Amino acid sequence: MLYAARHPGRVGRLALITATPWALGMPATAGHRLAAARLRENEPWFPEAFPAFEAWLEGTGDFDPVFLPFFYGRWDDTARAHAAGEEAQVNEEACDLYGSTGAYDPPETRAALARFTAPVLVLAGELDGGPAPSLARRAADAFPAAGFAVQPGAGHYPWLDDREWFVRRVTDFLSGRG
Repeated sequence: MLYAARHPGRVGRLALITATPWALGMPATAGHRLAAARLRENEPWFPEAFPAFEAWLEGTGDFDPVFLPFFYGRWDDTARAHAAGEEAQVNEEACDLYGSTGAYDPPETRAALARFTAPVLVLAGELDGGPAPSLARRAADAFPAAGFAVQPGAGHYPWLDDREWFVRRVTDFLSGRG
C-alpha cells in the first residue's frame, strides 16, 4: 500500500493478499482475531489452542506454537511444514521497524490511495483474523478501483489452503480477466 501510495505510476495492478492495512490506520484487533478463532471451535486442537491464543492476545501469555493452527485454514501436513519453516524466513528486526512508531501516516496514505487508479485486488481468507474479511473489505474501500474477494475456508496463507482457487483468482486478476 505504501509503495502504491508513493509511486502510483510504477504499479499497473496491485494484489493485496491477506494484507493487514496498518498503513491506513486499521490494525487487526484482538477482537477480530478471537472472532475468527471461535469459528474453529469444532477443530480437535481448539480446546488446547484457544486459551493460549486468548492469553497471548490479551497480553497475559507468550506466543505459543500450540495456536499456530489459527493462522491456517486447514491444519494439515502442508500447514505444519509451512509453520515449521517460518521462523527461519522472518526477519524480526525488519518486522519491528516496519511497524514502529511513526512508520505510517494513515491520513496521507488514504489520500494518496484515493487517487490511485490502477486495479486492485484485496483478497482475504474466510477464517483469517488478521485481517478479518470485514477489515480487508474496509481496506478495499480505500481504493477507487478495488475488487474484493474472500477465499472460502482459507486462513492467513490462502495459497496453502486451496492452491487451485487461489491461483485461479489471482491469475484472473493479474491478467485482467477479473
